[in-house]
Amino acid sequence: MKQPVSIAPAEGKLGILLPGMGAVGTTFIAGCLLARQNVAKPFGSLTQMGTIRLGKRTENKTPLIKDFVPLAEMPDLVFGGWDLFPDNAYEAAKTAEVLTEKHLDAIKDELEAIKPMKAVFFPEFVKRLRGEHVKEQTNKMELAEAVREDIRRFKKDNGLDRVVTVWCGSTEVHREPTAVHQSVKAFEQGLRDSDPAISPSQIYCWACLKEGVPYANGAPHLTGDVPAMLELARETRTPLGGKDFKTGQTLMKTILAPGMRARMLGIRGWFSTNILGNRDGEVLDDPESFKSKEVSKLGVLETVLQPELHPELYGDMYHKVRINYYPPRGDQKEGWDNIDIFGWLGYPMQIKIDFLCRDSILAAPLVLDLALFMDLAKRAGMSGIQEWLSFYFKSPITAPELYPENDLFVQMVKMKNMLRWMKNEDLITHLGHEYYD
Repeated sequence: MKQPVSIAPAEGKLGILLPGMGAVGTTFIAGCLLARQNVAKPFGSLTQMGTIRLGKRTENKTPLIKDFVPLAEMPDLVFGGWDLFPDNAYEAAKTAEVLTEKHLDAIKDELEAIKPMKAVFFPEFVKRLRGEHVKEQTNKMELAEAVREDIRRFKKDNGLDRVVTVWCGSTEVHREPTAVHQSVKAFEQGLRDSDPAISPSQIYCWACLKEGVPYANGAPHLTGDVPAMLELARETRTPLGGKDFKTGQTLMKTILAPGMRARMLGIRGWFSTNILGNRDGEVLDDPESFKSKEVSKLGVLETVLQPELHPELYGDMYHKVRINYYPPRGDQKEGWDNIDIFGWLGYPMQIKIDFLCRDSILAAPLVLDLALFMDLAKRAGMSGIQEWLSFYFKSPITAPELYPENDLFVQMVKMKNMLRWMKNEDLITHLGHEYYD
């Protein structure tokens, strides 16, 4: 990847399109509207509240990230998207029951004005939901072209300079790549033939890439991580990112597991279970959709702990993940972890975690950061896989020959060093040479 000679300024309006305007999508939109009215703070967002160190520690140069790189500003954001249900953003947010009436009523008029476009929906890919607000076309190429037209119309109607897309919809069923996913030519023929292996999310991704719109996948299903999409992203010089927002239980794993490995503490078993009652929980109650999530969640520890390098510590670890749909809990997910570890001379110990989190509250700032950083990447002339944004994903997309980096702290260093590199600043290695020059 070439270092940017210059980064185009973040002038004008940025449209943020969301396939899926349910709990996560409306919590994100409402939070942005509240933040720009100074009603509430965008806690959890690095682009809004994070800092970045420049130069030596002795220089005390630590600006806010948003003051260091040219990011779109809150007042310039315009929101839209697609959904299976016709509810406007206010109605959808009320149904999701994530935010209080106090917050929603403060921005009611703005939320009511945000109405979803009709969605692309194939029931075989999300079996627990019904589509009430879906496109009439049946041929998949016609559907893809309809999504492209939606993007162009959204951009024109709102006077937008740029658009990015972040998937906030439900998890699709687990599917392996087939021949139709191996090249742009094969995929586009598959669209014309309505190949059954092409999912709704892949149609959105193809349409966005064809329009030069950066696309980030916030769910674990197969979308951008196939040769056809990688080829198209390179052809259109469009950033591509994913997959699966790193929020609750997996966030804890990527914090704890690096610590265990750093201290050479062994792990015999890691049992994780969740209860969740929102629409995502209902979708994941289907075994095929859960399989997509399970693959994403299970892969994290493998790459952090690297059992092939440390077989005595992690080579025989038992790892189990469960998600249970429990309607009374709503969006307030609870994750339990039991970790059986061992230390000096093999003596056993245990760690137990009970994380009572809020799923959409943790995901919303990730949507904002990804939208702003993907737009930055586009203006910097970067295209293809944006691995530097792995910090936000459970199952980061990488080049085919690379394994993903899942250590949260390595991911943070990588992301901030990429920002420094983009601005031609020295990379931070933490070697501590400040007093030895």
